[in-house]
Amino acid sequence: MSLDVLAIMAHPDDAELLCGGTLLKSADAGERTGVVDLTAGEMGSAGTPELRAQEAARSAEILGLGVRRCAGLPDSRLENDEATRRTVVSLIREFRPRVVITHWKVGRHRDHRLCAEIVRDACFLTGLKKFEAEGAPFRPEKLVYATAFREDAGPPSFVVDVTAQMERRRSAMQAFHSQFDGAVQAGEVFPGGDRPLPEQVDAHLAHYGSLIRAAYGEPFRVDEMLEVDTLGQLGVSAF
Repeated sequence: MSLDVLAIMAHPDDAELLCGGTLLKSADAGERTGVVDLTAGEMGSAGTPELRAQEAARSAEILGLGVRRCAGLPDSRLENDEATRRTVVSLIREFRPRVVITHWKVGRHRDHRLCAEIVRDACFLTGLKKFEAEGAPFRPEKLVYATAFREDAGPPSFVVDVTAQMERRRSAMQAFHSQFDGAVQAGEVFPGGDRPLPEQVDAHLAHYGSLIRAAYGEPFRVDEMLEVDTLGQLGVSAF
């Protein structure tokens, strides 16, 4: 299986919070998408690993994913060690994604920070012929960081218009009843008083949408310079 886009996140529901609309938009365009949850979220205050697996499966259907896999690494105890890198390299070699999405390099949850580090290392190591892991050597073309809800990430490198995907994005989040029902914070979403979590998410994505003159958008950063083909193709009105 070769994927166009693979999100590798720390916990079930992280992909829904950070890049659900973008995954939907890729699927709508006929691109093959997938999600790897490094852990089962077993340390979460609500729900059980079994329930969260059921919720993740339901959300995967809504997102139109070609594959969703739990890597079975320990929740709240992720480490960037040899065994973990080998696990992630094996998954990247199996799914052979052109683009990988992961967490921003900084986060409230240590698993989010470690996930970003692990994924970046694995994306390089997976191309080494002598790195011992299952699968044939392969290297993704692009590593993309999802920066939604992170104030320390700075201006995004680009924003994806997810206006047309918002209703299904909300439904994918709602699939995680155990995590989001009645919540006012989750993952990298800081509590906004008593405002329900869905309202906070919508408000945040509306802000990034406004930056590209759209109703809703999801922000991302990359380490490399982005190429523009011609100035005649530039979008987003300056006035």
